[in-house]
Amino acid sequence: MTLKHGAILKDTQTQVTRTTETKVSSTRTDTSRCATTLAGLVFSILLFSMSGNFAHASTNSSAWALEQRSPFNVKVQQAKTRAYYPLKRAKQAWKICALVPHLKDAYWIGIDYGLVQHARALNITLELFEAGSYYKKVKQLSQLSHCMDGDYDAILLGTVDPKLLASFHQPITKPVIALVNRIDSHKVTTRIGVNWYQMGWFAGNFIKQDVEQGNAQQVNVALLTGPEKQGGSDWVEEGIVAALQPASKTSSSDSAKNSSKSSKITISSIRHADNNRNLYRDQLYHLLKDQTPDYILGSAVAIEAAVGELAIKQARHGSTLISRPEQEPQLSEVAQLRGNSQPAPQIKLVSSYLSPAVLRGLFRNRVAFSSDDSVVLQGKLAIDVVVRELEGAKPFGDIGPPIQGLQGDVLKKHKLENSLAPADFYPIYRVNPRN
Repeated sequence: MTLKHGAILKDTQTQVTRTTETKVSSTRTDTSRCATTLAGLVFSILLFSMSGNFAHASTNSSAWALEQRSPFNVKVQQAKTRAYYPLKRAKQAWKICALVPHLKDAYWIGIDYGLVQHARALNITLELFEAGSYYKKVKQLSQLSHCMDGDYDAILLGTVDPKLLASFHQPITKPVIALVNRIDSHKVTTRIGVNWYQMGWFAGNFIKQDVEQGNAQQVNVALLTGPEKQGGSDWVEEGIVAALQPASKTSSSDSAKNSSKSSKITISSIRHADNNRNLYRDQLYHLLKDQTPDYILGSAVAIEAAVGELAIKQARHGSTLISRPEQEPQLSEVAQLRGNSQPAPQIKLVSSYLSPAVLRGLFRNRVAFSSDDSVVLQGKLAIDVVVRELEGAKPFGDIGPPIQGLQGDVLKKHKLENSLAPADFYPIYRVNPRN
C-alpha cells in the first residue's frame, strides 16, 4: 500500500518473531529432547533469515526501533518498523569521514553528538568537516575530494545539495552513505535519516486538524521553511502543502469532499533563509509588518526567532512599533509594555523539527507543535551502518527513526535522550580510537 500524505504502514518485526516463537514452542514436549533441540534450531534459522542486516554477532541487547522505507530515495514511500540491534564493537579500527552542511543549530549538533558517541563506543576513528552553510557547495566539494583522496575507509555525506555528486568530477573510490539529506545519485544506495516530505506533512497535518477542531472560517499560515531547495527543505514544503491543502493531491472523487476543509486554510506567505537566527528575525520583521497570520510554520531556528519577536509584538500591541530584526527581546522591556488593555492576536507557532529552544517553547505553551526525528539516534545509526557495510553487509536503503509529533501535554511521556544533544555538549570534530 502506497503511503498517502505521510501515513505509515507499520509491520513490526517483533510481532512476526513472537508468532514464530509461539509456533515453535507449541511443538516442544517434555518427552522428546531431540525434538526440542530441532525446534530450537529451526527457530534460530528462521529468526536469522528474517533479521537480515538487523542481526550481527557483536550486537547490543537493546534494540533501536527504526523504519525501513521503500522505494529508495523517493518522496512518497512505504515504511515498516524494524528492531535494529546496534553493534557492540567493530572488527577493526575503521576511519570514517563525515561531511555536514554546518553545525550552527541543534539539529546538526545532535547528529554530531550521535556520531561521536557511537564512534567512541565502537572504538573507531571519526573526522568531521562542516561546509559552514547550505550555500557553500564549492567548499563541500573540496572537503569531499579531501576525504576521497585521504586514508578514510568510508564517507558519511550530509550534503548541501541533493545533486552534489553530479558536480564531483573525480572517481568515487570509497563507499558513500547519505547522512540526513538525500543524494540524487545511483552511486549512493544507503541513506540514514527520515522522509522529509513526511516531516513537513506531520507539521502541516497538526495545523489542519487544529483548524478543523476550531470555529475559524478562514486561517492564514505563513511558512519559513529554511534554505530554498537546499537539504530537505523542498520536500518539507511539499509535505506541508499536501497536508494543508489536500484537495489538490486527491482523486477527483475526493476533491469535493476535501475542498471545503482545505478552503479554510490559505498559505499567505512562503519565505526562505539560511539557518541563521538573525536572518529569520529579518524575515519575521517584514512578515509581521505586512500581516498577522494565524499560524507560523517553520524550521526550529525560525520558530526560536518567532518566540522572541512575538513576545515583543504582544507587549507592544496597539503601538505602531515592531521590534527591529537585530534586537533580542529584553524581559525588562517586555514588562514595561504590558499595560495594553487589548490582547494581541494569538499566533500559533509550529516547528518542523525539534531544538532545545523549541522544547522550552512546548513546555511553556509558546510553541504548539514540533516534529521530532531523533537526530542523536540518526548519528549513532550512521556510524553503525557504515561499519556494518564496511564489514560486508548489503546496502541498507532508506533507514531511520520514526517521526514523532510533540505537543506540550505529551512531553512527559516522551523520552528525549535520542532527540537532542546534552545542553553542555559542544561540537567535536575528531574521535580517535583507544589503544
